[in-house]
Amino acid sequence: MSQGPLTKILAAIQLPSIARYREGLRKEPTFEVNLVTSLDKARDTLDDPAQQIDVFVVDSGLGEVHEIIREVRQSYPRLIILLVDENADFAMPGRADDVSTTPFEDNDLVNRIKRLNESRRLQTLRADALPPVRQFAKSILKATSTGSVSKQQAAVEAVKELGYDYVAFYKVLPGDPPDVSLLAQVGADDAKREAPKKPALNDSMVGWVVQNGKSRTITPTEEINHPLVKSGRFKIGVGVPVGTNLRFGVLIACKEAEASISQENVMMLELISAQLASALAKDARS
Repeated sequence: MSQGPLTKILAAIQLPSIARYREGLRKEPTFEVNLVTSLDKARDTLDDPAQQIDVFVVDSGLGEVHEIIREVRQSYPRLIILLVDENADFAMPGRADDVSTTPFEDNDLVNRIKRLNESRRLQTLRADALPPVRQFAKSILKATSTGSVSKQQAAVEAVKELGYDYVAFYKVLPGDPPDVSLLAQVGADDAKREAPKKPALNDSMVGWVVQNGKSRTITPTEEINHPLVKSGRFKIGVGVPVGTNLRFGVLIACKEAEASISQENVMMLELISAQLASALAKDARS
């Protein structure tokens, strides 16, 4: 009988704890576990395009874990993060989603991961019925043309109505390297003029989303960036893939206010991107 989709877990732990974590986490048949023993290795794994991590578990004994949690929360807003602190009787999760002080008593760590994962899935299902998602679907249906470009322009305009200051859609065509080009955008004239028409793949947010197939948020100080955010024109931006395996492209949304794009905002954009991908897939089949 099928066990459902695997939950891919990255656990950053101290070397002497490997055996305990391997035994404790691999008891759960729906978990696919990757164990690393340093924060640098954890960063490398999260940035690896071949990895699609669902849950990040990090042991407080590795050192500056709150710094990496802050970084990961910013870069991967939809990733579930669970802190383990076995030296505390009670601990606050901070930017993590939860904290375990007794990870291997009564399967505490496994149960917390399963609960957080289920909660995230239910949250997504509930959000799919929210008015912004339904309104977006109506906007796509009302596009003045049946062509995909019209739907993409309707999409960026509908996203802007959710409170974003600038929105763009970059089309991706397969190749080695892929061809990425700006196809639709909405916002102030100066922003539209400055937006890159064909962004680089190696150091841009658009390129990162193309290579990784995951959502990412950015602020002006980050190395991986978008010119409109790096210049300070906007204080925060997010890139979201459109279509499985980047079949159609990348949606970019930016805001002028600092820290104004939350995990919930990213989830909403992911649902909207799924709606857009569905509409474009229908065009491709017709």
